[in-house]
Amino acid sequence: MNDIAKRPLGHTGLEVTVLGYGAMELRGAGPRNPRPLPDGEAGRVLNAVLDAGINFIDTSIDYGQSEELIGQHISNRRHEYFLATKAGCPWDAATLAGAPPGPLPHDFSPAHVRAGVERSLRLLKTDHIDLVQLHMSPALATIQAEGTLGALTSLRDQGKIRFIGSSSTIPNIWDHLDLGVFETFQIPYSTLERDHEEAIAEAHSKGVGVIVRGGVAKGGPRPDRPRQRNFWDVWDEAKLGQLLGPDQSPVEFVLRYTLGHAGVSTIIVGTASVDHLRGNIAHALAGPLPADVYLEATQRLDAIGASPFGRPAAA
Repeated sequence: MNDIAKRPLGHTGLEVTVLGYGAMELRGAGPRNPRPLPDGEAGRVLNAVLDAGINFIDTSIDYGQSEELIGQHISNRRHEYFLATKAGCPWDAATLAGAPPGPLPHDFSPAHVRAGVERSLRLLKTDHIDLVQLHMSPALATIQAEGTLGALTSLRDQGKIRFIGSSSTIPNIWDHLDLGVFETFQIPYSTLERDHEEAIAEAHSKGVGVIVRGGVAKGGPRPDRPRQRNFWDVWDEAKLGQLLGPDQSPVEFVLRYTLGHAGVSTIIVGTASVDHLRGNIAHALAGPLPADVYLEATQRLDAIGASPFGRPAAA
């Protein structure tokens, strides 16, 4: 077992490994974005995650077979990991197959949220979920109109979930922070996607746990987010390759940069490959970048405008 560093997940009392596992790549051969896996591969990956000492696993209702595979392969090792999933997601085959490209339609009504949690408990083969997160950063008006938080609080009171979080993005994350009810936030962040850096710092200052997704800077330009640039464009423009150490890959550099943010509790990195998992573990074991390299990278990114968004000024 590797001695992967741990950090507090906010005020939850949980100590989570700085490298977590994101189980989206275990979605299987579903109707949307299929990821077929060889027989037994999901079990090999999940058991390798736990054998390495990683103790935080993040999944979602709408990650195809992910929850079912976790329940099938590692529910017998449930005491070894903290388990997080999402709320509000669709799961019926007709909705998944018929939805247009892009974000799936979500339903944050109490009945749907409760049914989703019950379904997750059954598939995951557990009597409790450590963290249930609102998916897709719903607007404050949606949360309040639907009575979503009341449903989650009731499930927490029943012992079916332990903590309530939100998978949040700008602009709604500022409203979510102001609510003061979420114990964690899952936020996209990396060296090359720093939009949420100040939101992470604010969450940390309030004692809220921060789960980073996209910590190895996956993704590229999107029409609805023109400010988000291609990974390699930003990398090249900031000349970050000049800062690489001997035999260091850009992926290692980006992951270790993310680890350098004190507000980050854990970085969930997904893979369906044991070899890729081992590589990510080696990068995490190396720890954050040296302080001078981190500072130089930040200055270079700021110089090209790849810097965070701050909280909007009050009207």
